Amino acid sequence: MKDLLLYLVRALVDEPDQVRIEQFEEDDGTVVFELAVADGDYGKVIGRGGRTANALRTVVKAAAVRERKRVLVDIVE
Repeated sequence: MKDLLLYLVRALVDEPDQVRIEQFEEDDGTVVFELAVADGDYGKVIGRGGRTANALRTVVKAAAVRERKRVLVDIVE
């Protein structure tokens, strides 16, 4: 799931080397991905009205269903 998110985000941004994803697991088993990109790329990752961010979350959650996990994608600065 992390590799999928990394692949998708790197395809969207101008500076793919600046993409950072931290992964950790909460007490209830939920996997959390914290996504950070270059300052100029936040608009591309979030998208107009958050549509791109929601699409990224949907794709990652669909991949998580196959592994029977809960996933959250947080975009941090």
